[in-house]
Amino acid sequence: MPRKIISTPIRIVSMAPNVTSILLALGVGRELVGVSNWCKEVAPVGNRPQVGDCWKMDITQVMRLRPTLLIGSVPFAEKTVAEILKQPSAFLAINPRSLENIEADIRTLGRFTYRAAAAEKLVGRMRRTFDAIAKCAKYLRPRPRVYCEAWPSPRISSPPWVAELVQIAGGEMVVPAGTRVSEEEVAGAMPDVIVLAWTATGTRAQPAKALSNPAWRDVPAVRNRRVLVISDELLNTPGPPLMKGVQKLFRALHPEFKSGKARPC
Repeated sequence: MPRKIISTPIRIVSMAPNVTSILLALGVGRELVGVSNWCKEVAPVGNRPQVGDCWKMDITQVMRLRPTLLIGSVPFAEKTVAEILKQPSAFLAINPRSLENIEADIRTLGRFTYRAAAAEKLVGRMRRTFDAIAKCAKYLRPRPRVYCEAWPSPRISSPPWVAELVQIAGGEMVVPAGTRVSEEEVAGAMPDVIVLAWTATGTRAQPAKALSNPAWRDVPAVRNRRVLVISDELLNTPGPPLMKGVQKLFRALHPEFKSGKARPC
């Protein structure tokens, strides 16, 4: 008589918005039993318990949810990792830096949750969205010089995948991505457009601070008042929200489409 195989149901606690956005896009709803405090900003998490995040987390609260798998995304607080590693649950950490990394993360989470086919569909949908924007932007000239900012103090440029989205949207990121930059570096780069997407602030970034910065008074973006805010969730979440993010970037870089002075793609 064949032996009956008993499998343990997967119970996942996500500690990062990008992880949650990917899991829910893959159809991993029933298995997702807890989320971070920030996940509700990027995905329909419903009334799932919120358990802190990769920086600060009550591990006792997490373990009450009886997770079989904890998933987080770099950066982490060392103390948080140390507490997680003491637990009996499996732990997966992802560290996306590029659009290629994000695709790999989607496929990895698809394999872990038995949604490999759904993962391929999601990757395909994201690629088609990016390709459509790139097709629109391909022949637009001039290509605006762009500075995207993830944090104002210390001043940090947006992550590398945002630089890729800027390229797709028909612009050129003019400072190194995902690094601390000085006001002088930004001023010397002479961006035509400044995009503010400050981490964990939604749309509450403050263009007035850039417009009144005396170090930037000769910067084209400031002279022409092209300092714009894009919700940080749409650019700083390395997952499905980037599809809306690249569309927002395209409109920010090419206002002629938004105003109706050019044909929509």
